[in-house]
Amino acid sequence: MNPILIPILGIACGMVAIVFGVANDMFKRWLKHKEAMTQVIAAQTAEQAAQYAAHVERLEQRVRVLERIVTDRGVDVAAEIEQLRDAPLN
Repeated sequence: MNPILIPILGIACGMVAIVFGVANDMFKRWLKHKEAMTQVIAAQTAEQAAQYAAHVERLEQRVRVLERIVTDRGVDVAAEIEQLRDAPLN
């Protein structure tokens, strides 16, 4: 084996270790960034889900009122609807 190859291989091994160390640090930073982004997206998704749930609840309340109006016998449906239009929504 050529005696000059030994120092070259030593330097090459050191350079490879440095490159992999830098790449490992970059990967760790990238992974932390992705984890932070995942947490932000999860929080936004949870907030949207809560808004949708509240909206669905309001719609269900309105449907229950309409069902009550339609199923109650002897109620003037048109008058009841007009009365509900004037009432504030909760």
